[in-house]
Amino acid sequence: MQKLIIKGGKELVGKISVSGSKNATLPILAASILANKVKLTNVPLVKDILTMVELLRFIGLEAKLLKKKNILEITNKEKNINTLAPYKLVKTMRAGVLVLGSLLTKYKKAKVSLPGGCAIGSRPVDLHLFALKKLGAKIKIKNGYILAEARRGLKGTIIKFPSISVGATENAILAAFMAKGKTTLKNCAIEPEIRDLITFLKKLGGKIKITGRVIIINKSKVEKKLIKHKVIFDRIEAGTYMIASSLVGKKIIINKVNPSIIQNEINVLKTMGIKITKKKNSIIIKKYKKLKKVNVTTKPYPGFPTDLQAQLMVLMTQANGLSKIKENIFENRFMHVSELKRMGAKIKIKNKTAFIEGPSKLTGAEVMATDLRASVSLVLAGLIAENRTIINRIYHLDRGYEFLEHKLKKCYAKIKRV
Repeated sequence: MQKLIIKGGKELVGKISVSGSKNATLPILAASILANKVKLTNVPLVKDILTMVELLRFIGLEAKLLKKKNILEITNKEKNINTLAPYKLVKTMRAGVLVLGSLLTKYKKAKVSLPGGCAIGSRPVDLHLFALKKLGAKIKIKNGYILAEARRGLKGTIIKFPSISVGATENAILAAFMAKGKTTLKNCAIEPEIRDLITFLKKLGGKIKITGRVIIINKSKVEKKLIKHKVIFDRIEAGTYMIASSLVGKKIIINKVNPSIIQNEINVLKTMGIKITKKKNSIIIKKYKKLKKVNVTTKPYPGFPTDLQAQLMVLMTQANGLSKIKENIFENRFMHVSELKRMGAKIKIKNKTAFIEGPSKLTGAEVMATDLRASVSLVLAGLIAENRTIINRIYHLDRGYEFLEHKLKKCYAKIKRV
C-alpha cells in the first residue's frame, strides 16, 4: 500500500494551478445520462471521477478519457442501457447515488446501491428519496439497494427540503429535468458546483431558474447536439493550497481560480493575518509570522466549507491563542484530531466544537489517513513539522486531489510517494 513521506520545514515558493472541481464533475457526469453526446474539459483525473466513468460505461454509455488534456467525451447511443448501479462501483464514492435521478426521469426505473465514500458520518440518502417520492417515484430499499420506479414518469411538484443537502438537491434537479410540468425546490443547497450543474443542464435544453435557495425546473426537451462544457475550478483544492501557502509559503501564486467564489475562505485567512492579493484568475499569498486566533463555524455555501475544516485546523495550531471550529455539517469529522495530536497539536473536542491552542511545535510522526480531507490535513501538518512524517492509507487522497505531491514539489516541498 502506498504512502507519502514528507520532510517538513521547507519554505515553499512558486505557482500552483488548481484543477477542475471533482464535486462539480460528478453530478455533471450523472447528468450526461440525459444527453446524446457530451464533451467536458477541465476534468480532474482523480479516483472518484474514474470510478464514475466506469459506472457510466456499466450503464451503457461510451466514455473516452483524453488524460493528457483532461477531456472526457461521453456518448449515449441508447443501446443496451442498464439501469443498475452496482455495489462494486458505488461502494467507494457517495456520488454514485446521483445516477438515480437521471435514470429514473429518463428510463422510469433504477436500481442503485446504497453509497459509500468517506466515513465522516451517517450522511443518509433520506432526503434524496424524500424528493424522488414527492415527484411520484415508488421506492423501496432491499438487500442494500434502492429500487425506484415511475412507470408513468415523474410529475413536477413543490418540494421543500427539511434541511440543506447538496446531494439531495442535485438528485432532485436531475430527476425533475424530464418530469411533467413544473418542479419547485425550496431550501436548496446553492454551492457553486450546483450552479455549474445547472449551467450544464441549461446547455442541454434545461428550463431552470435559481433565486436564493429556490430552484424552479420546467419539463425540458433534450438538445440533440454535442454539449460542450468546461468544469469550474475546485474551490476545496484552492482552499487547501491557500492554507498550505499560509503555513509554509514564502510567496505562492495560485492560478486558475475565481476569487469571488472563495471570498469567505479568503476573509478567514485575512482575519488570521495572512497577506492575500486577488487578481482576476489568481491569488497571491504570503505567510505571516504571527498568526492570529480565529473562530469558525462550518456552514452550507456561502459559509465556510466543512471540506476545509481539517486543513484550517492545522493552520490554527500555529496561531497565537485559542481558536475554535464548530462542525455543523457532519457529526464525525474530527477523526484527524488524534493524528494531529500525535504530531504535537494541542486540541480538545467538546461536542461539535474543537478547541485548538497555539502556537504548537509539530514534529514528524507516522500517521494514518481516515478520509479524504483528513488525509490532506496530515500533508499540511507534515509540511510544517520538524523531521519526517509518513502518511499511510493515501488512497483517500487520490479520490479527490489531482497530482498533489507533484504540485507541491514544483514549489520545492520535500515530498515523495513510495
